[in-house]
Amino acid sequence: MDKNYQEDLSHIRTMMEKSSRFISLSGLSGVFAGIVALVGAVYVYFVFQREGINYFDGNRNVFNPSLVKELLIIGTVILVLAVSLGYIFTAKESKKKNQKIWDSLTKRLLFNFAVPLFTGGVFCLILLKHHLFVFIAPSTLIFYGLALVNAEKYTLTDVKYLGILEIILGLISFYFLGWGLVFWAIGFGVLHIVYGLVMHKKYK
Repeated sequence: MDKNYQEDLSHIRTMMEKSSRFISLSGLSGVFAGIVALVGAVYVYFVFQREGINYFDGNRNVFNPSLVKELLIIGTVILVLAVSLGYIFTAKESKKKNQKIWDSLTKRLLFNFAVPLFTGGVFCLILLKHHLFVFIAPSTLIFYGLALVNAEKYTLTDVKYLGILEIILGLISFYFLGWGLVFWAIGFGVLHIVYGLVMHKKYK
């Protein structure tokens, strides 16, 4: 009887978790998003080299309008690729767990994730308008981290820890201005890969 009681409690707990949290996030989506970010960061470094900018010389660089436009395009391509891969792997995980990928829970998750992210995007565009390029990379890390922490209540708790690390890294990046590309590569590249591998091993 006691064994059946424990099994019933475990079943109820699982059902409650499924109904209140989106648990089909794929660790592999984090790994591939991180790889895309690292490839993008390396590509940007070579773009700087092409423009005669020695990124690691410690000097404050001035970007011309055409370079800024190119960097925006690169950033957009990285974002689209990362989101697309994330959707593909998450959809496969949802199908495996017989969980709908689009329902009221997903909408709440996306809303809580999107509000800080959209705010950060607008903030970065304002920085861009005022040619405050050096603040953009740290800001993206902080607002992305805030988005993850805010969305955690509707998904796996592990997401919160990634968000906290992104925020901390963004704050450190603000202290070491001029090294934004390096911190950006660590935050969106290395941290995503490590997080994805941990998640894949933990929840596979």
